[in-house]
Amino acid sequence: MALIVGEGGEGGDEAERPTEDTQVNGIDRTNHHNDRQHQSTKTSRGQHCNIAPPTNLIDKTLPKELLLRVFSYLDVVSLCRCSRVSRYWNQVALDGSNWQRVDLFAFQTDVEGRVVENLSKRCGGFMKSLGLRNCLCVTDAALKTFAQNCRNIEALNLTSCNKITDVTCQNLGHYSHRLSRLILESCESITDNSLIALSEGCPNLETISISWCKKVTDEGVTTLIRKCPKLTTFVATGCNQLTNLSVKEIGLHCHRLRYLKLQDCSNITDESVVSIGQGCPLLTSVFLSGCSRLTDISLISLGKGCCEIRTFEVAHCSQFTDSGFEALTKHSHKFEKMDLEECIQITDTTINHLAMQCPRLSQLSLSYCELVTDSGIHHLTSSACGADTLTVLELDNCPLISDVSLGHLAVCSRLRRLELYDCQQISRAAIHRIQNSLPNLKVQAYFAPLTPPPAAGGRRRRFCRCCAIV
Repeated sequence: MALIVGEGGEGGDEAERPTEDTQVNGIDRTNHHNDRQHQSTKTSRGQHCNIAPPTNLIDKTLPKELLLRVFSYLDVVSLCRCSRVSRYWNQVALDGSNWQRVDLFAFQTDVEGRVVENLSKRCGGFMKSLGLRNCLCVTDAALKTFAQNCRNIEALNLTSCNKITDVTCQNLGHYSHRLSRLILESCESITDNSLIALSEGCPNLETISISWCKKVTDEGVTTLIRKCPKLTTFVATGCNQLTNLSVKEIGLHCHRLRYLKLQDCSNITDESVVSIGQGCPLLTSVFLSGCSRLTDISLISLGKGCCEIRTFEVAHCSQFTDSGFEALTKHSHKFEKMDLEECIQITDTTINHLAMQCPRLSQLSLSYCELVTDSGIHHLTSSACGADTLTVLELDNCPLISDVSLGHLAVCSRLRRLELYDCQQISRAAIHRIQNSLPNLKVQAYFAPLTPPPAAGGRRRRFCRCCAIV
């Protein structure tokens, strides 16, 4: 299905529309009525539109402003269908005030540059939010037209728009001074020049994602952070050129930060996290998985300075120990989700601290924590979180966990998902017992096959019939 939004004009013939078999497929377009301009006899540029006179009863009965209000509740596909009814409905349906927030992800394979250009000319200053995730055909030229026409844009998602370069960000910096949310994830051509341009022209940025923009370095990030102090969300997953030089600037300048994601930024050390712990007291979500150079010093700093953390992911941080988690939970008691996968040095002691200090804990991953035993699970299930809030527990490849732990977990009435892949001491019988006790529980387990007998001729089987997923 092709989505083509015609340029602004009087006639219905100027807008090409999808065929009748168009279906609504995950379009996210929410209109905010409080800031809607219902006097839409004017275009977004302030010029009067000569709307064709109504020809049927409903059009003659309903004031145009009321019909606009009705259309404001429709999604993109429904608006396009309505625009096919008559010339009058075409002009009302394609009025820029109905297109303030548009997500074209569902049309990603059909969205070309001319769609974005026509949409920008149609919507003009009404456009507040545009999603172009995975729209691979969108180019710098189209987004330049968009930036020139839609100067009130506040949120823009360009995830995986691989044809865009620094030119797009330079145009955004020049025209889009109200931009507060920008997603550039997996835009491979983006460099420091983009961040510098944004820092100069978009001082109101609150959310920025540069995940997997591997050409970005400390220079661009440092400039952006220093000039955009309103940042509340900073995402830089996989930006492996970043070091302490730029990351520690977050703690010095981003005091409103609430969401921080630095997964797989393998060059950062405790120096960065200490700065963040001292300067970002409002943090609620922290993602540091894959930052393998971090030690307990980071946990101690976050525990002292960031007492509002609810989501905490530190998978594959193998230098963390029980002492670090004791310090982390001493002052921070609001944890709800924790991913400790492959924190190989932690023992039941850490589980005890979580059980005693984190009554809101609902999701916990302990996969590959090979020192955790049945005793730790017993402490967890005996705590307030085990009885009242625990919904997800991951124990993959915990060799010391046995059927005894499943007996303890039977009291966790809210438990909905339990992962037990490669837990050699867990039996099928114990899994069946806990599923009988907790009928809403989904258990994911894998039983390693016994060594198959040699086949004729000394060759072993290439498959095994002993594997089972419960």
